[in-house]
Amino acid sequence: MSSGSVIVAGARTPMGRLLGSLKDFTAAQLGGIAIKGALERAGVAPEQVQYVIMGQVLQAGAGQIPARQAALEAGIGFDVPALTINKVCLSGLDAIALADQLIRAGEVDVVVAGGQESMTNAPHYLPKSREGYKYGAVEVLDSMAYDGLTDIVQKIPMGEATDKGNAKRGITREAQDEFAARSHQRAALAQKNGVFAEEIVKVRIPQRKGDPIEFADDEGIRADTTAQTLGKLR
Repeated sequence: MSSGSVIVAGARTPMGRLLGSLKDFTAAQLGGIAIKGALERAGVAPEQVQYVIMGQVLQAGAGQIPARQAALEAGIGFDVPALTINKVCLSGLDAIALADQLIRAGEVDVVVAGGQESMTNAPHYLPKSREGYKYGAVEVLDSMAYDGLTDIVQKIPMGEATDKGNAKRGITREAQDEFAARSHQRAALAQKNGVFAEEIVKVRIPQRKGDPIEFADDEGIRADTTAQTLGKLR
């Protein structure tokens, strides 16, 4: 049994907005880019990888074993086991925890673990379509909202569930807005100073004409965010 595991390298793609610069990339393609970048930084060949574990919440329409798709994108062979984890927000973190357990158990020596997601590519679906509809309007579900952002037990959006929990803990809306604004402002400053550059793998985006462009910066950071502007949102 191994005495412990070590994270030898990490990498990520820039984070895009909904329908933003990365809209044409599947979650598995983005995961593959990140995996390839991490392996290169670690000096580990794809042939040395013995297991791949990737978290992905929105799997509807993504095809079989998204983790394996990402592994193949990164040049890892078909003979390497791959596992996709869905633990909502903790999916990627749980993938890393499982990798640690595999190594400490002595099952493998080299594991790729992380997470991948594409909200833009989450499909809409039509429940009961196999039975057919004889009359009237039908409901189309947004898999992004239903599978990723809805508390299935309480049947309410995750934001509403959070508000209920925060009220019990005495966490006010104003405190949350201040925290969120500070997060954006710090992220904007870090981005300006190149703090994220070392961890980001640039994504080459094909163009209809000309050479691909390189996408290297997170799109979701709003430098002008303040607690006052957030307080106006309802």
